[in-house]
Amino acid sequence: MKNFLAASLLSLSSTFALADEAKVYFISPVDGATVTSPVTVKFGLTGMGVAPAGVDKANTGHHHLLIDTALPAMDKPVPKDAQHKHFGGGQTETSLKLAKGQHTLQLLLGDKSHMPHNPAIYSKKITITVK
Repeated sequence: MKNFLAASLLSLSSTFALADEAKVYFISPVDGATVTSPVTVKFGLTGMGVAPAGVDKANTGHHHLLIDTALPAMDKPVPKDAQHKHFGGGQTETSLKLAKGQHTLQLLLGDKSHMPHNPAIYSKKITITVK
């Protein structure tokens, strides 16, 4: 029983350590880039793995791309609309049609049920200009 408890606590502490070290970021475009539409957006993730929505696997999640909006509530599933794009298939890149002008992009990692992790794993918000 002692060994089981010790192993469980070690596993649990490893899970928290991994989530604390996880980072989601943009491979491209970079902050301040001037681009043309459609824009190819590539997502990066370290410290965790990517798994499709609905897959219950520890230390994984899937990407949500936030366009011209703030982070959503962290205690509810990520909304699904034009400003909150879901990549529940485990995709790590997309092509976006964006109007000319400035836009902000931000990534938020969600769990199997589109809930943000606790603590939340999100990128720095970047600004791009579509010409």
